[in-house]
This record gives sequence, C-alpha cells and structure tokens, in this order.
Amino acid sequence: MSSCATTSSDLAEPLAGTAAHAPTWLLIEQPGPWGADALTGSRLDPAVGRALSRATQGLGVQVALIRRPGRSAGRGPGDGCRVFLAHTRPGRSWIRTATLPSAADLLGLDLAAPAAGDAGGLPPAWTPYTGEPLVLVCTNGKRDRCCAVLGRPLAAELAASGAEGIWEVTHIGGHRFSPTLLVLPYGYAYGRATARSVREVLAATREGRVVLDGCRGRSAWERPGQAAELAVREATGETRAEALTVTATEGAAPAWTVTVAHTDGRRWEVSVAQTAAAPPRPESCGGALGSPARMDVTAVREPAPALT
Repeated sequence: MSSCATTSSDLAEPLAGTAAHAPTWLLIEQPGPWGADALTGSRLDPAVGRALSRATQGLGVQVALIRRPGRSAGRGPGDGCRVFLAHTRPGRSWIRTATLPSAADLLGLDLAAPAAGDAGGLPPAWTPYTGEPLVLVCTNGKRDRCCAVLGRPLAAELAASGAEGIWEVTHIGGHRFSPTLLVLPYGYAYGRATARSVREVLAATREGRVVLDGCRGRSAWERPGQAAELAVREATGETRAEALTVTATEGAAPAWTVTVAHTDGRRWEVSVAQTAAAPPRPESCGGALGSPARMDVTAVREPAPALT
C-alpha cells in the first residue's frame, strides 16, 4: 500500500508554504511512547498537558514533546525535565532552556511576553541556549505512520553520526512530507529530508543562513507569508536567515499580496494564490483522498523607490 509521503513525492507536491504557523515553541522532554494527542496521551500528566494547551491558546505558542532518538533513551532518576522555549521572528530569534523538577512547574510560567519575542521576564532558571541548533525530527507514528517509518531512522542516523542538538518531536504538521523537521532558533521547517540534507541545513544554520532546498517555510509566518518569503529568497539569492521579514499580508483566501522587507530597505510585493492540489491524494496515511491547499506565488515585484 502506498504511503501518503510516497504519493506526495510522486506527485511532486510543492513544499513551500506548508510549515506550521507558530512564532514561539515550547518543547518539553518526555521520553516513552506518545499517543496521537501526545500532551494527553503520553507519560506526561494529562492534566498538565491540558493546562498547557489552555495556557498557550491564542498566544502563537506551539507546545510539543521531545525525546532523544532511540526507544531506550530516557531520563535518569533525579535528572529533571529539560525544556526549551524558542522564538522565531527575525531580529528576535532566541532559545532559552531550563531543567525543571517536572513539567508541572511550567504551569506558573507567564508566556505572554515570550510569545511576543521578549525573553527578559523569564525566571533565572531559564538561561540562553548556546549549543548546536536544535533539529526536531517528527517521529510520532500515532499521528501518521510515515513519521515513524521515515522519521525515526533519520533521527537515529543523525544522532549516530555524532550530530548534536538532535531530538525527536511529537508533531510539526505535514505528515505527507516525511521525514519532516524543524530547525531552531530560526524556525525553518524542512520536508523529504535526508541525513545529508540535514547536515547541510545544520552547517548553514550555524552561520545564520537558510538552505532553500526542501524548505517548507519559516514558522513565524502564516502560509502565504512563508511562500512569499521563500520566493523572494529564490529571486534574489538571499540566504541570511535574519535578512527578510514579512511586514504585511493583505487579502484573504484564495489571494493575498504579501510585503517582504529586507534589512537594507528593499521591499517586494508578492502575489500568492491558494489553489487545490490535484489529483486528490491522502493528507495522512489511511485518510480519505483530498485536495490540500497549496500556496502558489504568481508574481514577485520590487516596488520602485519613493520620489523625493
């Protein structure tokens, strides 16, 4: 039986504009099995999971569980719970980390300021993360079997090669683009990844750059903005992660005009159209055939400079 990932790849479904929209990520280390809804279907106290979902609703904060690659990977007695908080908007991209007695200690955390990009009010236990970029490989087979069949071997291979910062993650969307991953601090998502392509992404991220091949978009933006930003990068060759910002998105489905600004003052107006992917295909293994929305860039225009 063909998988959703195989079908999507065979149909050459575009990746641009398919990343989850989440400017801020809260990542909680939770070894062991994960259910389809991992916050309430894992060894994490389901009451804590439900409370975190309520606390982050409407803030633009995505909560996800992470674990080290390998079925036997886990925390030792007294190790505490490793957590990360990351913000991904350009100019304010950062990662903070802490080791807490348990995930329940997150319930008193005020997330409003971090959600807006301000880490200054976090408790002293939250310190700047100075390690390798975080590579979060989706491996939750309870959400979709492609994530397990394709994601777990990729995460294991990367970890075995000595790459640091590699974690399995519960869900980042887009099963049919497996193996999928999110790279922090900049928040670019990638699909149909290989160990070689991830190593290239890691090297670029260390240098503050973006690899466009296989890129689904930056999670800071909604889907039209993701597609527009990547189109400007393709048109200009700009790879510096913090060089471009989506400053405005006008319109509504199925058509938008997105303004993308450069730190040097240049601006582009990008026309984005939402179309239905054809022919119908499963968006998830075992799911009904559907026509997922895709973001097609129809024009990239650099406005003329204002008259003085």
